[in-house]
Amino acid sequence: QSALFNFQSLLLVILLLICTCAYVHQLFPAILTRDRNWLSGVFWKCARIGERLSPYISICCVAMAVSCRLFLA
Repeated sequence: QSALFNFQSLLLVILLLICTCAYVHQLFPAILTRDRNWLSGVFWKCARIGERLSPYISICCVAMAVSCRLFLA
């Protein structure tokens, strides 16, 4: 199944997108600016979410890792 039809996989893709955008924004802040086209704006918003909610995002990542290990292995 694709990630669009499996809720757990969709959450995993969203979490990975948020974490990756926050990491890239930390290393190269000029790449992700809010005044770009719609795709870059979405990445900028994901980076903002990752920066501002980092404790909650990290808890979600750990919970997703445990969940994937238990249910997908």
